[in-house]
Amino acid sequence: MGFALGVLPVVLLLIGFPIYIVLLAAVSVALVFFMHVPLAALHQNLFGAIDAFALLAVPFFIYAGELMSRGSVAQRIVDFVQAGVGRVPGSLGVTAVGTSAIFGAISGASAATVATVGKAMLPPMRKAGYPETFSAGLITAVGAIDIIIPPSIPMIVYGTAAQESVPRLYAAGVLPGLLIAGMIAVYVIWYAKRHGFERGHAFSFRAFGHAFVRGIWALGAPFIILGGIYGGVFSPTEAAAVACVYAALVTWLVFRELSLHDVLEAASTTALFTGQVLIIVACASVFAWLLTVNQVPAAMVAWIQSMNVSQWELLLAINVLLLVVGCFLDPLSAILLLTPLLIPLVKAVGIDTVHFGIVFTVNLAIGLFHPPFGINIFVAQSALKLKLEVIYRGIIPFIVLYLVALLLITYIPAISLAGVKLFLGT
Repeated sequence: MGFALGVLPVVLLLIGFPIYIVLLAAVSVALVFFMHVPLAALHQNLFGAIDAFALLAVPFFIYAGELMSRGSVAQRIVDFVQAGVGRVPGSLGVTAVGTSAIFGAISGASAATVATVGKAMLPPMRKAGYPETFSAGLITAVGAIDIIIPPSIPMIVYGTAAQESVPRLYAAGVLPGLLIAGMIAVYVIWYAKRHGFERGHAFSFRAFGHAFVRGIWALGAPFIILGGIYGGVFSPTEAAAVACVYAALVTWLVFRELSLHDVLEAASTTALFTGQVLIIVACASVFAWLLTVNQVPAAMVAWIQSMNVSQWELLLAINVLLLVVGCFLDPLSAILLLTPLLIPLVKAVGIDTVHFGIVFTVNLAIGLFHPPFGINIFVAQSALKLKLEVIYRGIIPFIVLYLVALLLITYIPAISLAGVKLFLGT
Protein backbone atom coordinates (compact mmCIF):
# COMPACT_ATOMS: atom_id res chain seq x y z
CA MET A 1 0.00 0.00 0.00
CA GLY A 2 2.90 2.34 0.71
CA PHE A 3 3.92 2.03 -2.94
CA ALA A 4 0.49 3.20 -4.18
CA LEU A 5 0.08 6.03 -1.67
CA GLY A 6 3.65 7.33 -1.60
CA VAL A 7 6.09 6.03 -4.19
CA LEU A 8 3.86 5.94 -7.29
CA PRO A 9 2.48 9.52 -6.98
CA VAL A 10 5.98 10.96 -6.46
CA VAL A 11 7.39 9.08 -9.44
CA LEU A 12 4.54 10.14 -11.73
CA LEU A 13 4.86 13.78 -10.61
CA LEU A 14 8.59 13.76 -11.31
CA ILE A 15 7.98 12.30 -14.77
CA GLY A 16 5.61 15.19 -15.45
CA PHE A 17 2.12 13.66 -15.46
CA PRO A 18 -0.82 16.01 -14.69
CA ILE A 19 -1.85 15.94 -11.04
CA TYR A 20 -5.26 14.37 -11.72
CA ILE A 21 -3.63 11.47 -13.60
CA VAL A 22 -1.19 11.01 -10.72
CA LEU A 23 -3.96 10.78 -8.14
CA LEU A 24 -6.25 8.62 -10.26
CA ALA A 25 -3.43 6.17 -11.04
CA ALA A 26 -2.49 5.88 -7.37
CA VAL A 27 -6.08 5.16 -6.33
CA SER A 28 -6.62 2.64 -9.15
CA VAL A 29 -3.43 0.72 -8.31
CA ALA A 30 -4.33 0.68 -4.62
CA LEU A 31 -7.87 -0.58 -5.22
CA VAL A 32 -6.90 -3.29 -7.72
CA PHE A 33 -3.65 -4.65 -6.29
CA PHE A 34 -3.74 -3.92 -2.57
CA MET A 35 -7.35 -3.55 -1.40
CA HIS A 36 -9.18 -5.76 -3.93
CA VAL A 37 -12.13 -3.37 -3.90
CA PRO A 38 -14.45 -3.28 -6.95
CA LEU A 39 -13.67 -0.36 -9.25
CA ALA A 40 -17.31 0.70 -8.91
CA ALA A 41 -16.19 2.35 -5.66
CA LEU A 42 -13.87 4.55 -7.70
CA HIS A 43 -16.69 5.70 -9.97
CA GLN A 44 -19.03 6.36 -7.05
CA ASN A 45 -16.48 8.48 -5.21
CA LEU A 46 -15.46 10.39 -8.33
CA PHE A 47 -19.01 11.53 -8.99
CA GLY A 48 -19.82 11.96 -5.30
CA ALA A 49 -16.88 14.33 -4.87
CA ILE A 50 -18.26 16.92 -7.27
CA ASP A 51 -21.88 16.46 -6.18
CA ALA A 52 -21.61 19.45 -3.84
CA PHE A 53 -23.80 22.56 -3.97
CA ALA A 54 -20.92 24.88 -2.95
CA LEU A 55 -18.90 23.87 -6.02
CA LEU A 56 -21.54 25.42 -8.29
CA ALA A 57 -20.05 28.78 -7.32
CA VAL A 58 -16.78 27.93 -9.08
CA PRO A 59 -17.98 28.16 -12.72
CA PHE A 60 -20.18 31.15 -11.91
CA PHE A 61 -17.34 33.21 -10.41
CA ILE A 62 -15.00 32.15 -13.21
CA TYR A 63 -17.55 33.27 -15.79
CA ALA A 64 -18.19 36.61 -14.07
CA GLY A 65 -14.45 37.27 -13.93
CA GLU A 66 -14.02 36.22 -17.56
CA LEU A 67 -16.67 38.69 -18.68
CA MET A 68 -15.36 41.52 -16.53
CA SER A 69 -11.79 40.99 -17.72
CA ARG A 70 -12.85 41.85 -21.27
CA GLY A 71 -13.54 45.38 -22.44
CA SER A 72 -12.89 48.50 -20.37
CA VAL A 73 -13.85 47.30 -16.89
CA ALA A 74 -10.23 47.15 -15.69
CA GLN A 75 -9.43 50.59 -17.12
CA ARG A 76 -12.50 52.12 -15.43
CA ILE A 77 -11.35 50.69 -12.09
CA VAL A 78 -7.81 51.96 -12.73
CA ASP A 79 -9.15 55.48 -13.41
CA PHE A 80 -11.26 55.40 -10.24
CA VAL A 81 -8.39 54.24 -8.01
CA GLN A 82 -5.92 56.67 -9.57
CA ALA A 83 -8.31 59.58 -9.05
CA GLY A 84 -8.59 58.64 -5.37
CA VAL A 85 -4.86 58.11 -4.79
CA GLY A 86 -3.92 61.72 -5.50
CA ARG A 87 -0.34 62.97 -5.18
CA VAL A 88 1.21 60.18 -3.14
CA PRO A 89 4.71 59.10 -4.27
CA GLY A 90 4.51 56.18 -6.68
CA SER A 91 0.83 56.80 -7.39
CA LEU A 92 0.84 54.45 -10.39
CA GLY A 93 2.22 51.59 -8.28
CA VAL A 94 -0.34 52.24 -5.54
CA THR A 95 -3.05 52.34 -8.21
CA ALA A 96 -1.93 48.90 -9.44
CA VAL A 97 -2.30 47.56 -5.88
CA GLY A 98 -5.77 49.06 -5.38
CA THR A 99 -6.99 47.98 -8.82
CA SER A 100 -5.83 44.39 -8.23
CA ALA A 101 -7.62 44.27 -4.88
CA ILE A 102 -10.89 45.55 -6.36
CA PHE A 103 -10.63 43.32 -9.42
CA GLY A 104 -9.96 40.38 -7.11
CA ALA A 105 -13.26 41.10 -5.39
CA ILE A 106 -14.90 40.51 -8.78
CA SER A 107 -13.09 37.52 -10.27
CA GLY A 108 -11.31 35.65 -7.45
CA ALA A 109 -8.81 34.34 -10.02
CA SER A 110 -5.22 35.54 -9.68
CA ALA A 111 -3.96 34.82 -13.20
CA ALA A 112 -6.79 36.81 -14.79
CA THR A 113 -5.93 39.81 -12.63
CA VAL A 114 -2.23 39.68 -13.51
CA ALA A 115 -3.05 39.69 -17.22
CA THR A 116 -5.90 42.23 -17.13
CA VAL A 117 -4.49 44.74 -14.65
CA GLY A 118 -0.97 44.26 -16.03
CA LYS A 119 -2.06 45.27 -19.53
CA ALA A 120 -3.68 48.41 -18.11
CA MET A 121 -0.86 49.43 -15.72
CA LEU A 122 2.44 48.31 -17.28
CA PRO A 123 2.53 50.83 -20.20
CA PRO A 124 1.98 53.93 -18.00
CA MET A 125 4.48 52.63 -15.41
CA ARG A 126 7.07 52.20 -18.16
CA LYS A 127 6.31 55.68 -19.48
CA ALA A 128 6.73 57.14 -15.98
CA GLY A 129 10.20 55.61 -15.68
CA TYR A 130 9.60 52.76 -13.27
CA PRO A 131 12.34 50.09 -13.48
CA GLU A 132 11.19 47.05 -15.43
CA THR A 133 12.10 44.74 -12.56
CA PHE A 134 10.00 46.70 -10.06
CA SER A 135 6.96 46.92 -12.37
CA ALA A 136 7.18 43.23 -13.28
CA GLY A 137 7.56 42.14 -9.65
CA LEU A 138 4.70 44.33 -8.45
CA ILE A 139 2.17 43.24 -11.08
CA THR A 140 3.11 39.56 -10.76
CA ALA A 141 2.94 39.55 -6.97
CA VAL A 142 -0.04 41.78 -6.28
CA GLY A 143 -2.38 39.55 -8.30
CA ALA A 144 -1.94 36.84 -5.65
CA ILE A 145 -4.08 38.91 -3.26
CA ASP A 146 -7.08 37.86 -5.33
CA ILE A 147 -7.28 34.36 -3.85
CA ILE A 148 -7.28 35.85 -0.34
CA ILE A 149 -9.85 38.62 -0.80
CA PRO A 150 -13.36 37.19 -1.34
CA PRO A 151 -14.80 35.86 -3.55
CA SER A 152 -11.95 33.36 -3.67
CA ILE A 153 -12.23 30.15 -5.67
CA PRO A 154 -9.58 28.31 -3.57
CA MET A 155 -11.58 29.17 -0.43
CA ILE A 156 -14.67 27.53 -1.93
CA VAL A 157 -12.66 24.38 -2.59
CA TYR A 158 -11.08 24.48 0.90
CA GLY A 159 -14.52 24.94 2.47
CA THR A 160 -15.80 21.89 0.60
CA ALA A 161 -12.77 19.76 1.50
CA ALA A 162 -12.65 20.85 5.15
CA GLN A 163 -16.44 20.97 5.59
CA GLU A 164 -16.15 24.59 6.66
CA SER A 165 -18.51 27.51 6.02
CA VAL A 166 -17.60 29.46 2.88
CA PRO A 167 -19.19 32.73 4.19
CA ARG A 168 -17.02 32.45 7.32
CA LEU A 169 -13.93 31.90 5.19
CA TYR A 170 -14.82 34.86 3.00
CA ALA A 171 -15.32 37.09 6.05
CA ALA A 172 -12.00 35.89 7.48
CA GLY A 173 -10.15 36.68 4.25
CA VAL A 174 -11.05 40.38 4.08
CA LEU A 175 -8.65 41.79 6.69
CA PRO A 176 -5.65 39.59 5.74
CA GLY A 177 -6.13 40.57 2.09
CA LEU A 178 -6.31 44.27 2.97
CA LEU A 179 -3.29 43.87 5.27
CA ILE A 180 -1.17 42.49 2.43
CA ALA A 181 -2.44 45.14 0.01
CA GLY A 182 -1.62 47.84 2.57
CA MET A 183 1.88 46.49 3.17
CA ILE A 184 2.60 46.41 -0.57
CA ALA A 185 1.22 49.95 -1.00
CA VAL A 186 3.44 51.26 1.83
CA TYR A 187 6.47 49.56 0.25
CA VAL A 188 5.63 51.12 -3.14
CA ILE A 189 5.40 54.59 -1.55
CA TRP A 190 8.72 54.09 0.28
CA TYR A 191 10.41 52.82 -2.89
CA ALA A 192 9.05 55.72 -4.92
CA LYS A 193 10.25 58.28 -2.36
CA ARG A 194 13.69 56.71 -2.28
CA HIS A 195 14.07 56.75 -6.06
CA GLY A 196 12.20 59.96 -6.78
CA PHE A 197 9.40 58.49 -8.89
CA GLU A 198 6.34 60.33 -10.07
CA ARG A 199 3.57 61.75 -7.95
CA GLY A 200 0.04 61.69 -9.26
CA HIS A 201 -2.18 64.67 -9.86
CA ALA A 202 -3.53 66.52 -6.84
CA PHE A 203 -6.80 65.07 -5.56
CA SER A 204 -9.81 66.64 -7.21
CA PHE A 205 -13.37 65.98 -6.12
CA ARG A 206 -14.53 66.73 -9.65
CA ALA A 207 -12.12 64.23 -11.24
CA PHE A 208 -12.86 61.64 -8.54
CA GLY A 209 -16.61 62.07 -9.01
CA HIS A 210 -16.27 61.71 -12.79
CA ALA A 211 -14.16 58.54 -12.40
CA PHE A 212 -16.65 57.16 -9.87
CA VAL A 213 -19.63 57.74 -12.16
CA ARG A 214 -17.77 56.24 -15.12
CA GLY A 215 -16.76 53.18 -13.10
CA ILE A 216 -19.84 52.73 -10.92
CA TRP A 217 -21.11 49.73 -12.87
CA ALA A 218 -17.75 48.01 -12.62
CA LEU A 219 -17.47 48.82 -8.90
CA GLY A 220 -20.97 47.54 -8.25
CA ALA A 221 -20.01 43.87 -8.59
CA PRO A 222 -18.07 43.53 -5.29
CA PHE A 223 -20.82 45.33 -3.38
CA ILE A 224 -23.51 43.09 -4.82
CA ILE A 225 -21.52 39.90 -4.19
CA LEU A 226 -20.28 40.63 -0.66
CA GLY A 227 -23.23 42.76 0.39
CA GLY A 228 -25.64 40.03 -0.66
CA ILE A 229 -23.73 37.32 1.21
CA TYR A 230 -23.23 39.21 4.48
CA GLY A 231 -26.62 40.87 4.29
CA GLY A 232 -28.22 37.43 4.26
CA VAL A 233 -29.84 37.97 0.85
CA PHE A 234 -28.23 34.95 -0.77
CA SER A 235 -25.61 32.23 -0.27
CA PRO A 236 -22.13 32.36 -1.86
CA THR A 237 -23.33 30.04 -4.63
CA GLU A 238 -26.36 32.22 -5.34
CA ALA A 239 -24.09 35.30 -5.17
CA ALA A 240 -21.90 33.77 -7.86
CA ALA A 241 -24.93 33.26 -10.10
CA VAL A 242 -26.04 36.85 -9.53
CA ALA A 243 -22.51 38.03 -10.34
CA CYS A 244 -22.73 36.18 -13.68
CA VAL A 245 -25.95 37.88 -14.66
CA TYR A 246 -24.65 41.26 -13.50
CA ALA A 247 -21.37 40.90 -15.41
CA ALA A 248 -23.19 39.87 -18.58
CA LEU A 249 -25.64 42.79 -18.37
CA VAL A 250 -22.90 45.33 -17.65
CA THR A 251 -20.45 44.25 -20.35
CA TRP A 252 -23.02 43.40 -23.02
CA LEU A 253 -25.90 45.86 -22.54
CA VAL A 254 -24.57 48.77 -20.41
CA PHE A 255 -21.03 49.25 -21.74
CA ARG A 256 -21.93 47.65 -25.10
CA GLU A 257 -18.35 46.42 -25.44
CA LEU A 258 -19.08 42.72 -25.86
CA SER A 259 -21.17 41.14 -28.56
CA LEU A 260 -23.32 38.07 -28.01
CA HIS A 261 -20.51 36.08 -29.64
CA ASP A 262 -18.05 37.40 -27.00
CA VAL A 263 -20.42 36.44 -24.18
CA LEU A 264 -20.75 32.93 -25.58
CA GLU A 265 -16.99 32.69 -26.13
CA ALA A 266 -16.44 33.63 -22.47
CA ALA A 267 -18.88 30.86 -21.52
CA SER A 268 -16.90 28.38 -23.64
CA THR A 269 -13.62 29.40 -21.95
CA THR A 270 -15.30 29.08 -18.55
CA ALA A 271 -16.61 25.61 -19.33
CA LEU A 272 -13.13 24.44 -20.32
CA PHE A 273 -11.49 25.84 -17.18
CA THR A 274 -14.29 24.51 -14.96
CA GLY A 275 -13.75 21.04 -16.39
CA GLN A 276 -10.07 21.27 -15.53
CA VAL A 277 -10.89 22.33 -11.98
CA LEU A 278 -13.56 19.71 -11.33
CA ILE A 279 -11.52 16.77 -12.63
CA ILE A 280 -8.81 17.74 -10.11
CA VAL A 281 -11.47 18.05 -7.39
CA ALA A 282 -12.86 14.60 -8.19
CA CYS A 283 -9.50 12.79 -8.33
CA ALA A 284 -8.09 14.51 -5.27
CA SER A 285 -11.23 13.70 -3.28
CA VAL A 286 -10.95 10.03 -4.20
CA PHE A 287 -7.30 10.04 -3.13
CA ALA A 288 -8.31 11.67 0.17
CA TRP A 289 -10.99 8.98 0.64
CA LEU A 290 -8.35 6.31 0.10
CA LEU A 291 -6.08 7.89 2.72
CA THR A 292 -8.96 8.08 5.20
CA VAL A 293 -10.00 4.47 4.63
CA ASN A 294 -6.41 3.39 5.31
CA GLN A 295 -6.29 5.42 8.55
CA VAL A 296 -3.45 7.68 7.36
CA PRO A 297 -4.84 10.91 8.92
CA ALA A 298 -5.58 9.11 12.20
CA ALA A 299 -2.04 7.72 12.29
CA MET A 300 -0.59 11.20 11.68
CA VAL A 301 -2.71 12.69 14.48
CA ALA A 302 -1.55 9.99 16.87
CA TRP A 303 2.07 10.62 15.89
CA ILE A 304 1.76 14.39 16.40
CA GLN A 305 0.06 13.90 19.76
CA SER A 306 2.80 11.49 20.88
CA MET A 307 5.39 14.20 20.12
CA ASN A 308 3.47 16.75 22.24
CA VAL A 309 3.81 19.43 19.55
CA SER A 310 2.52 22.91 20.41
CA GLN A 311 0.31 25.03 18.17
CA TRP A 312 3.07 27.39 17.08
CA GLU A 313 5.43 24.53 16.25
CA LEU A 314 2.82 22.73 14.19
CA LEU A 315 1.88 25.93 12.33
CA LEU A 316 5.55 26.62 11.60
CA ALA A 317 6.04 23.10 10.20
CA ILE A 318 2.86 23.34 8.12
CA ASN A 319 3.87 26.75 6.75
CA VAL A 320 7.21 25.37 5.59
CA LEU A 321 5.45 22.39 4.00
CA LEU A 322 2.89 24.56 2.21
CA LEU A 323 5.50 27.03 0.95
CA VAL A 324 7.42 24.16 -0.61
CA VAL A 325 4.30 22.50 -2.03
CA GLY A 326 3.03 25.84 -3.37
CA CYS A 327 6.16 26.16 -5.53
CA PHE A 328 5.22 23.02 -7.47
CA LEU A 329 1.43 22.55 -7.28
CA ASP A 330 -1.38 24.92 -8.15
CA PRO A 331 -3.54 26.06 -5.18
CA LEU A 332 -6.56 23.87 -5.94
CA SER A 333 -4.48 20.69 -6.25
CA ALA A 334 -2.58 21.48 -3.05
CA ILE A 335 -5.77 22.21 -1.11
CA LEU A 336 -7.50 19.03 -2.21
CA LEU A 337 -4.43 16.88 -1.66
CA LEU A 338 -3.38 18.19 1.76
CA THR A 339 -6.57 19.35 3.49
CA PRO A 340 -7.71 15.83 4.50
CA LEU A 341 -4.26 15.23 6.03
CA LEU A 342 -3.82 18.58 7.76
CA ILE A 343 -7.30 19.28 9.13
CA PRO A 344 -7.17 16.43 11.70
CA LEU A 345 -3.75 17.68 12.84
CA VAL A 346 -4.80 21.28 13.41
CA LYS A 347 -8.01 20.20 15.12
CA ALA A 348 -5.98 17.96 17.43
CA VAL A 349 -4.03 20.95 18.79
CA GLY A 350 -7.04 23.30 18.91
CA ILE A 351 -6.42 25.52 15.87
CA ASP A 352 -9.54 27.12 14.40
CA THR A 353 -10.15 25.67 10.93
CA VAL A 354 -11.31 29.05 9.56
CA HIS A 355 -8.07 30.68 10.71
CA PHE A 356 -6.13 27.75 9.30
CA GLY A 357 -7.96 28.12 5.98
CA ILE A 358 -6.63 31.67 5.66
CA VAL A 359 -3.11 30.56 6.62
CA PHE A 360 -3.40 27.80 3.99
CA THR A 361 -4.59 30.25 1.34
CA VAL A 362 -1.87 32.85 2.03
CA ASN A 363 0.82 30.16 1.73
CA LEU A 364 -0.53 29.09 -1.63
CA ALA A 365 -0.89 32.72 -2.74
CA ILE A 366 2.87 33.05 -2.29
CA GLY A 367 3.32 29.93 -4.41
CA LEU A 368 1.49 31.67 -7.26
CA PHE A 369 4.46 33.98 -7.88
CA HIS A 370 7.31 32.08 -6.23
CA PRO A 371 9.97 30.56 -8.51
CA PRO A 372 10.31 28.21 -10.23
CA PHE A 373 6.73 27.34 -11.25
CA GLY A 374 4.49 30.15 -9.98
CA ILE A 375 1.64 30.44 -12.46
CA ASN A 376 1.57 34.26 -12.23
CA ILE A 377 5.17 34.37 -13.44
CA PHE A 378 4.29 32.57 -16.65
CA VAL A 379 1.10 34.62 -17.13
CA ALA A 380 3.14 37.82 -16.82
CA GLN A 381 5.75 36.46 -19.20
CA SER A 382 3.17 35.46 -21.81
CA ALA A 383 0.50 38.16 -21.55
CA LEU A 384 2.79 41.12 -20.80
CA LYS A 385 5.83 40.00 -22.83
CA LEU A 386 8.18 40.21 -19.84
CA LYS A 387 11.43 38.29 -19.52
CA LEU A 388 11.66 35.59 -16.86
CA GLU A 389 14.90 36.91 -15.40
CA VAL A 390 13.34 40.36 -15.02
CA ILE A 391 10.34 38.91 -13.19
CA TYR A 392 12.49 36.71 -10.95
CA ARG A 393 14.58 39.69 -9.84
CA GLY A 394 11.54 41.89 -9.34
CA ILE A 395 9.50 39.58 -7.12
CA ILE A 396 12.13 39.12 -4.38
CA PRO A 397 11.05 42.08 -2.16
CA PHE A 398 7.40 41.14 -2.57
CA ILE A 399 8.07 37.57 -1.46
CA VAL A 400 9.62 39.03 1.70
CA LEU A 401 6.52 41.22 2.28
CA TYR A 402 4.18 38.27 1.86
CA LEU A 403 6.27 36.15 4.26
CA VAL A 404 6.11 38.87 6.92
CA ALA A 405 2.34 39.08 6.41
CA LEU A 406 2.12 35.27 6.62
CA LEU A 407 3.85 35.27 10.00
CA LEU A 408 1.46 37.94 11.32
CA ILE A 409 -1.62 36.13 10.00
CA THR A 410 -0.38 32.77 11.30
CA TYR A 411 0.40 33.83 14.85
CA ILE A 412 -2.24 36.53 15.35
CA PRO A 413 -5.51 34.67 14.66
CA ALA A 414 -7.51 37.82 15.40
CA ILE A 415 -6.45 39.26 12.03
CA SER A 416 -8.55 36.57 10.37
CA LEU A 417 -11.24 35.90 12.99
CA ALA A 418 -12.04 39.59 13.54
CA GLY A 419 -13.58 39.66 10.08
CA VAL A 420 -15.90 36.78 11.00
CA LYS A 421 -17.13 38.69 14.06
CA LEU A 422 -17.39 41.94 12.10
CA PHE A 423 -19.36 40.62 9.13
CA LEU A 424 -21.22 37.66 10.59
CA GLY A 425 -21.35 38.51 14.29
CA THR A 426 -20.02 35.06 15.35
